[in-house]
Amino acid sequence: MKLPRITLPSALLLAFGSAAYAGAMTKLERARLLAHLEFTESWLVEVTSSLSPEQLKFRPAPGAWSISDVVEHLVIAEPQYWDEFQQAMKKPPAKPNGQVTDADVLWYGVFRGDRQKTDTFREPKGQLTSLQAGLDSFHKTRAKMLAYTRTTDEDLRGHVYGGGEADAYQWLLDITTHAQRHIIQIREIKSNPNFPKS
Repeated sequence: MKLPRITLPSALLLAFGSAAYAGAMTKLERARLLAHLEFTESWLVEVTSSLSPEQLKFRPAPGAWSISDVVEHLVIAEPQYWDEFQQAMKKPPAKPNGQVTDADVLWYGVFRGDRQKTDTFREPKGQLTSLQAGLDSFHKTRAKMLAYTRTTDEDLRGHVYGGGEADAYQWLLDITTHAQRHIIQIREIKSNPNFPKS
């Protein structure tokens, strides 16, 4: 998952843009992050509810992902991203270079015009035993993220992720906007005219 660099309207940048790089999350930052984590978790459940096995396996085109594939990808990727976040927080404090804003990360979750191929070790391999098993695994990882976000006093803004273009708060936000992108992908699959009827 590559963090985006997209120029947004000034109103969005003012609403979600830069923040101070010192101390614990502000109440607003914590509330925004919690809301997005909870929103995407419940939305994933909603968009996959009451789907038949045929609907879960439907591919809109040869080689395209099915809904089952999308869920399996999230089950694989989220624990990896969470681990990467935890590793970033163990490193010495540093200030990001400011190339990415919070607004960029939020836009990544809704704008699917910039398609990216995932790393091979995050690709679905048809190993999801059932939708419920996948959702249970997803909930388990999200429970850890939510518990951390509700209670931490660590300085997320004072730690960087990857090459230093983003801070750790933005990376945690990026985990949930990544899920949002794939939830929108599920909606696209379901809107395909050839999607099986329930």
